[in-house]
Amino acid sequence: MSGLSRVLIANRGEIAVRILRACFDEGLETVLVVSDADRGSLGAQLADRTVCIGPPSATESYLDIGRLMAVATGTGCDALHPGYGFVSERAELSEACAEAGLAFVGPGPDAMRRSGDKAAARAVARQLGIAVGEGSEIVGTEAKLDAAAEQIGFPLLLKAAGGGGGHGMRRVDKPGELRGAWTAASVEAQQAFGDGRLFVERFVRRARHVEVQVLADRHGSVIHLGSRDCTLQRRYQKLIEEAPATALPDGLAEEIPDAAVRLIGALGYEGAATCEFLVDRERGTYSFLEINARLQVEHPVSEMVTSVDIVREQLRIAGGETLSVTQDEVELRGHAVEVRNNAESPSNGFTPTPGRLTSWAAPIGSDVRVDTACFPGWTISPYYDSLLAKVIARGAARDDAIATARHALSHLNVEGVETTAGFARDLLAHPDVTAAQTHTRWIEEEFLPAWSGR
Repeated sequence: MSGLSRVLIANRGEIAVRILRACFDEGLETVLVVSDADRGSLGAQLADRTVCIGPPSATESYLDIGRLMAVATGTGCDALHPGYGFVSERAELSEACAEAGLAFVGPGPDAMRRSGDKAAARAVARQLGIAVGEGSEIVGTEAKLDAAAEQIGFPLLLKAAGGGGGHGMRRVDKPGELRGAWTAASVEAQQAFGDGRLFVERFVRRARHVEVQVLADRHGSVIHLGSRDCTLQRRYQKLIEEAPATALPDGLAEEIPDAAVRLIGALGYEGAATCEFLVDRERGTYSFLEINARLQVEHPVSEMVTSVDIVREQLRIAGGETLSVTQDEVELRGHAVEVRNNAESPSNGFTPTPGRLTSWAAPIGSDVRVDTACFPGWTISPYYDSLLAKVIARGAARDDAIATARHALSHLNVEGVETTAGFARDLLAHPDVTAAQTHTRWIEEEFLPAWSGR
C-alpha cells in the first residue's frame, strides 16, 4: 500500500473511474470534484465523497487550480491525482500541492517544467546524445516564426510547448498559411493548457509514432514498461494504440526504451511519464519528440502486456514508496490493442454526437477490458471530449489481439448516440493495418478517402 490515505481526483469521465479503482485497490479514501454537468456521473456514484466545483465550463471547474486546491485542503486530502488532460501537466498545480503539503501524483514542479515543456525536454535530450527531430526554440514573434520556417522549410508543424493530445498543433504546407495557423494554434493551446507558446518542427512524412512508458520513484529507480505504437491517428489525435510496438528497424526495440529511461533519469523525475518518438523505418532511425508528464490515455495496453498497474504505481510513488517491480522483473507477454470509442459521427466528419445513452452494455471476455464511465441513461455532455470508452484486447500475438478487438467492438451495445465503433472495426480489418504498414497520416491520406466513398 502507498503512504497516502485520502486522494482528491481532479478529473472526470473514464479516467476518474480508473483512478477510483486503483485507490480502492490501495485502500485509499477518495474525493472527486465534479462540475454541474457531472453531478450524476458514474465517478460521483463511486467516490467516497463528491464536491461540485462549478458550472459545466471547464475553465470554471476542472481547469481552475484555486478551486481544486480549496477542495483538496478543505476535505483533508493528503494527495491529488490530476489524471490526464485539463491541468495534469500544469507545473502550477504541482507547485500548489507542494506548498499545501499535499502529495502531487506526478512529478515535482521543476521536473514538470523541464519535462512538460517540449522545447526544454528537447534540449535535455540533445545533451544526452539522444536524436532529436529538427525544430526551433519557442517562437514568440512573427519575425522569429518566419525565420524558423525559412530555416526548417515546408511542410512543417506548429506545436504547443505545453500539453499534448494534438491540441495546439497545426501542419503548415506553404508560407501563406503560416501566420494564420500560428495564431489559431496559439489560441487553442492557451485554451487547452493555459500556455499559448509554440515552436516549429520539421514535418516527417510517412513516420511511425512510438512511445515508451516509464516509471520513476524518488529512490532512484527508473524502469520502462516497453513500447507502444500510436501511429493510427487522425488530425494528430490517436485512435488506436498497441503494445509492444512492432516492425521496428533492427536495434530500435531496445535503443528507444533505453533512451527514454536515460532521459527521465536525467530530469530527476518522479512518477509515470511517456517519452514519444518518431520512427523512420526506411532510414532505420528515430528522433525524440516530447515527454508527457502524466498518465496517458493509452496506458492500459502497457498494463495488459506487463501486468503492472500503472495507476497504483503512481500512487505508491507519490506516497514515497519504491516501485513494486524492477526492470528485470518486467516481462512483456503477448500483444494488446486499445480502441478509443468516441461519441462521434465518422460519416459526418467525426462531428461529436452528444446525447443520452438509451442503452449501454460493454463486451465481456477474459482477454477484453473496457475502461468507461458510461451507463444506461447517462447523458454524454457537449462540454468535454467525446470519449465514451476504451476497448482493450489482448492476444498471444498481434493478429490475435486485433481479432479480439474487432470481436469485442461488434459486441459493444450503444444506443442513443452514434459512435466510432464501426469505423474502428473497418480500420482494424484493413490489410495495411494488419501488416503494420501505416504511418501517422495514413488514415487521412489513404484510408478515409476510400472508406468515405463506400
